[in-house]
Amino acid sequence: MKFLIFTFVGVVHLLSLGSEQATYKNATCQRTFQKIQKEIASYGDIAKAIIELAVYGKAQNRSYDRLALLVDTVGPRLSGSKNLEMAIQIMYQSLKDNDLENVHLELVKIPHWERGEESAVMLKPRFHEMAILGLGSSIGTPSEGITAEVLVVNSFDELRRRAPEAKGKIVVYNQPYLNYSRTVQYRFWGAVEAAKVGAVASLIRSVTPFSIYSPHTGIQKYQDDVPKIPTACITVEDAEMMSRMASRGVKIVIRLKMGARNYPDTDSFNIVAEITGRKYPEQVVLVSGHLDSWDVGQGAIDDGGGAFISWEALSLIRDLGLRPKRTLRLVLWTAEEQGGIGAFQYYELHKVNISNYSLVMESDAGTFLPTGLQFTGSDKARAIMKEIMNLLQPLNITQVLNHGEGEDINLWIQAGVPEFLSPWG
Repeated sequence: MKFLIFTFVGVVHLLSLGSEQATYKNATCQRTFQKIQKEIASYGDIAKAIIELAVYGKAQNRSYDRLALLVDTVGPRLSGSKNLEMAIQIMYQSLKDNDLENVHLELVKIPHWERGEESAVMLKPRFHEMAILGLGSSIGTPSEGITAEVLVVNSFDELRRRAPEAKGKIVVYNQPYLNYSRTVQYRFWGAVEAAKVGAVASLIRSVTPFSIYSPHTGIQKYQDDVPKIPTACITVEDAEMMSRMASRGVKIVIRLKMGARNYPDTDSFNIVAEITGRKYPEQVVLVSGHLDSWDVGQGAIDDGGGAFISWEALSLIRDLGLRPKRTLRLVLWTAEEQGGIGAFQYYELHKVNISNYSLVMESDAGTFLPTGLQFTGSDKARAIMKEIMNLLQPLNITQVLNHGEGEDINLWIQAGVPEFLSPWG
């Protein structure tokens, strides 16, 4: 993770050093682009110092060790769980122990959902125990389960065309994987669309291009005016198998049992820590990742890695005794997996000061070997980002890619604040 950490911290520090906020926004800037280029190039020695410390120095592997300690100690960190709140308290104390500034917790109301016991068994045309994972916020089944015939469809359009066949059945979606943003719509809205045509439950092919008979979980959504039905993901293999069976006219019957329960919202916290700017302390460069995870893994990648490299960005700058002109603010979000709940409440609390946010960054795209940064902003800002990324040439990490976005920062993007999704590999 060391190259990835440097990419993040290097860009964060260099962005916060810039002397004009207009560098990042569309306001009139008195300085010429040539002067900006010259200033950025002058930070070459700082970039080399960050490389040395992060990649070869005493901080090598530090964020990995920190992350391993948390996930080994706490484990999964589901929204509303004791594990998540334990992790928040551990991180709060760790950031204070790291001598970061203005470390504090900001209260957030978050969903509390528990999975419970769950199973799916094919009863016809043969007995087959299926691997499933209930989707976040799903209701459960009655204790005896739901036993029903299956209707297999490949798309929402097919479901609508075959709506008269769906009443009283379990709808199985065998949608092809196109890309994540398009295919995940079946996980989000599969239960709603199935319920609209009278289905009693829905099972969704896991949203992934690869499978080793492993179902995926994630959040799903209900609509107030549509009956709520239980919903879960199944493996790619089982979805394909049932699609083949159905194409031959074979009757499929499944018994689905889910002990999922939704509880009242509970208290949680976003965690905030800073290095205060020396010249423009009211202006903010925000870096972030989310601390929560799903309940069926440790959340080391999604998004422990992103949270911890965001922390490492501030740690490295502090270790080098650097004091940027603008405030560097770390936010570790809560309840991202439930739809960016912590980030939404942070935005509502802080949007009154939106003019002071120079840039927002989120790392939630996986901790792989990076090749660059995804960016959303003006053409002028992009040109400056390219100059900054040139300082990473010793690591061959220089691309400025398009279409930066993130669940926790999209509201800031929509409001016009330039944004990175970092890193991207």
